[in-house]
Amino acid sequence: MKTLTLPSHTEMLQAVQNKNAEYDGVFFTAVKTTGVFCRPNCPARRPLPQNIEFYAKARDALFAGYRPCKRCRPLEPRDQPPTWLKPLLDAIDEDPARRWTDQDIRALGVEPGRVRRWFQKHYDMTFHAYSRGRRLGLALGRIRHGSSVTAAAFDHGYDSLAGFHEAFTKLVGVAPSTARTQTQVVITRIATPLGPMIAGASDTAVCLLEFADRRMLETQLRRMTQRLQCRLTPGTNEVLDQLASELEEYFAGKRRTFASPLMAPGTEFQQTVWKALVEIPSGETESYGALARRIGRPTAVRAVARANGDNRIAILIPCHRVVGSDGKLTGYGGGLWRKQRLLEIEQAPLHH
Repeated sequence: MKTLTLPSHTEMLQAVQNKNAEYDGVFFTAVKTTGVFCRPNCPARRPLPQNIEFYAKARDALFAGYRPCKRCRPLEPRDQPPTWLKPLLDAIDEDPARRWTDQDIRALGVEPGRVRRWFQKHYDMTFHAYSRGRRLGLALGRIRHGSSVTAAAFDHGYDSLAGFHEAFTKLVGVAPSTARTQTQVVITRIATPLGPMIAGASDTAVCLLEFADRRMLETQLRRMTQRLQCRLTPGTNEVLDQLASELEEYFAGKRRTFASPLMAPGTEFQQTVWKALVEIPSGETESYGALARRIGRPTAVRAVARANGDNRIAILIPCHRVVGSDGKLTGYGGGLWRKQRLLEIEQAPLHH
């Protein structure tokens, strides 16, 4: 996947201040205080520079937890979407938390294959990835450091806590605050050069780190809450602050190993595989077969691959270091382009 290069920060700020339509489609403007992302020439009031984030693609802003502006409608192409697609787009706007099936789409008189091709062409993602991103944005909002559930709810457009809780429950199948006896896992967004990641941690350990556009993210969130019997709360804590700092150093080529404590509940076999993954040195790779032999289960190659895919803590438990028997890259939930880039980062000289 090609990484788009944005104009300079100063140039983009100037374009937003001037509402310059020439930059429409070049980048998108996300506003931290409202949780909304817009076109550079949006007619809405100009945000303060310190409250702006820039994204090369609408999908990047969407998966970062921002919701599309209702005035400039950045998720629609600059020319109006085709008439046949309008009923589906309107239905999504009315209920962005809805989980769509092909049958639901056909009920609106639209062919799912046609919808898929249109979204791939205009947004470089499938319709289901698009709707999943809308649900993430609705449920997690634009999570700010230190926000309470109440602040997150009201700051990101919810009229009541009940509405926020309902949206969160639709996403992960568990309310953001339940019995006080449950373990609390704080969920936040961490920006990286390879796209935003969703991170989760208790007061003592990291238990989730996934790219926000991963297809299995919602499934991983549900599995985590079931395994840990935990409640999820938007916000941050010291563990997540440490993780964000270490990830920044990692992507800058200044770090190879991580000190953040991990909590990865799973079956005994999964635990064995994940422990073996951590033992693969940074910058090196190992085949699924070699990994199976190393843990004493030479015939369990497929099971090792499944355990690899079930890993909920990307990068820190480095499933990206496992390759096919021929050395080629295979099977990475975040996309093979990310797997390639992570290996390139680790194989480059360490910066001091």
